[in-house]
Amino acid sequence: MRHPVRHLLVTGPIVAGLLVTVLGGGHAAAQQLDSIPGVTLGLLYEAEFQPALAIQPFSGRLGGESAAFEVQGIMAGDLRNSDRFQIIDSLPRTLVGERVDYQLWDQLGAVWLLSGVLEGAGDGFVLVLELHDIVYGEVHSRGRFPVPDDLSDDFRMAVHVASDAIIEWIYQEPGMAASRIAFSRRLGDGSQELYLIDSDGENFRRLTDFGDLTVSPSWSPDGTRIAYTSWKSSGSSETSGLPRIYELNLETGEERSLPANREGDYFTPTYSPNGRDLTFAVTGGNRSGIFRYDWERNCCLTHLSGGRWDDISPTYSPDGQWVAFNSNRLGTRYPQIYVMSAEGGEADLLSPYLHGQEGYYTSPDWSPVADHVAFHGRVSRRGSYQILVSDVSDQGRRLRQLTWEGNNEDPSWAPDGRHLVFVG
Repeated sequence: MRHPVRHLLVTGPIVAGLLVTVLGGGHAAAQQLDSIPGVTLGLLYEAEFQPALAIQPFSGRLGGESAAFEVQGIMAGDLRNSDRFQIIDSLPRTLVGERVDYQLWDQLGAVWLLSGVLEGAGDGFVLVLELHDIVYGEVHSRGRFPVPDDLSDDFRMAVHVASDAIIEWIYQEPGMAASRIAFSRRLGDGSQELYLIDSDGENFRRLTDFGDLTVSPSWSPDGTRIAYTSWKSSGSSETSGLPRIYELNLETGEERSLPANREGDYFTPTYSPNGRDLTFAVTGGNRSGIFRYDWERNCCLTHLSGGRWDDISPTYSPDGQWVAFNSNRLGTRYPQIYVMSAEGGEADLLSPYLHGQEGYYTSPDWSPVADHVAFHGRVSRRGSYQILVSDVSDQGRRLRQLTWEGNNEDPSWAPDGRHLVFVG
């Protein structure tokens, strides 16, 4: 059984599974002096009211009794991790009844109440959910969600899908529970392989076994394919051992390679929002830069930007009209972040460049729901890297530094545009 799954990506040799919110109240570090020119320390948005959501103990019937408690626990964790609610759970089973006492739940401080019944259905279950509006004393939404057997690899993901439905019922916005993180991990022999893990840290599994360097995974918009760069032998003597771009179909296990029609090394693939175009960087050779290739037609290489410098790590705006990327076109060793039309042309500087204090900014990722580009950077040559977010609609003038301790790199947005995963 397959369920709609949203995805995140993170690149780099080592991943420390960090998923943090970019919403909420301030932090004591926000009182410190800015360490990066033009940057305000703190979180991206102002604090917002978090209503109390109570989770009534789930019940089961027709064989669903044994798994009901586990389903309830997964959903409670998902909704707590969403950072949108104050969760009230671990409640006594005496509160389970056929009739909801809205006055009682109001006295307990709940604004919303979630109740659920897990019913046996064939080889799996059906999760029946009701979301109650305590203030108005009525059922706000109802839904039935297929859930495979609890021994299935898809069991937890099916429950995550139900959790995201609660977010959409209340806020009409996407959740991020039904997300997987694709990342590259360095092994003891020096090779790097691709792995997957759910947003809650469960279902860790290995994707590739090439015995070489494999990096920069990128999800297709429909979540069925991953594009990446690998130095693995492709079977061709002309490209063997060179960085080339490949695509893995997760449903069929089929892999295909992007034709290396130009001389140079191929890096950092990303899908356009239409799902058919793959945009990537070529370095070296007779014409470096960012190129676009039509996967669907398997043809039509288009040069978007480039020159004597290296343009890499493209990332699309949600509407597909713009591309942010990394470049050293200022002629120094310190890369910067730029934005240009998705069809190429002039690029505008987005990172906080100041002459004589260039900084080092790289690894941009465009929010899936807003004009925000996350990246990591530092000011001094030996300083630590921190995560920043720039508001593209304000031409980068509104810039926030989200981390301030340790070393933090390669940010990637969750589907809800409220959370980031990064290497730390």
